[in-house]
Amino acid sequence: MKRGNRWVVVGLMMAAAQMAGCQKHSATHQEAEHPAQVEKIDGSQFSRLTLTDSAMKRLDVRTAKVSEGPSPRKESPQKAVPYGAVLYDPHGKTWVYTSPQPRTFVRHKIEVDYIKGDTAYLSDGPPTGTEVATVGVAELYGTEFKVGH
Repeated sequence: MKRGNRWVVVGLMMAAAQMAGCQKHSATHQEAEHPAQVEKIDGSQFSRLTLTDSAMKRLDVRTAKVSEGPSPRKESPQKAVPYGAVLYDPHGKTWVYTSPQPRTFVRHKIEVDYIKGDTAYLSDGPPTGTEVATVGVAELYGTEFKVGH
């Protein structure tokens, strides 16, 4: 066997051994803990996502409250969320993930009036004070619709 080919074979053997170890660890890890539970909400098109503590840490999910205050463009107070909370679906509709309980998330339709800096000002959305996910939003969407599963 040529010297160069020997290293290719050794590399492939090492990669195969590592992958076999990952598969074993992955299977036992999945049996021990499902990182997210997705439940349909009765009478609704929406689902409730409940993440484990370890999934919350792994995704680094963070939340903030829907605020209401002076609007740079309107005279009346307006609801606002951090722009990172806004999710655009494949049809261009806008959503946020509310967090009614710790580690629990539900997709909620919003209407964005305009965006200024890192703030999205809403013409319609969840009540002021509602917790919304601001980090990990795309991962929540992927979990809800089983993207990549």
